[in-house]
Amino acid sequence: MQTLFLALALFLLLNLGAGMWRILRGPTAADRMLAAQLFGTTAVATLLLLAEATGNAALRDVALVFALLAAVTAVAFVRRAWPDQGADHDAG
Repeated sequence: MQTLFLALALFLLLNLGAGMWRILRGPTAADRMLAAQLFGTTAVATLLLLAEATGNAALRDVALVFALLAAVTAVAFVRRAWPDQGADHDAG
């Protein structure tokens, strides 16, 4: 079973190549943001697989921190890439 977990982790890491290609060649900022989210999700999944394969509980904690950072990064990117267009609606 440990070999299966390690093989799945390797497969996920190889999928990051597609994400890197999208970040470098993405035609829009939204494409780049989604690819960055792919990196965060893949990192969490890989760490969870490695935690299960090795029995190291600390990797689960690191995976949770990465999940929180990925969510914060997405919010920060959206707020920076698309500034608030509806500021006038609050004034009325």
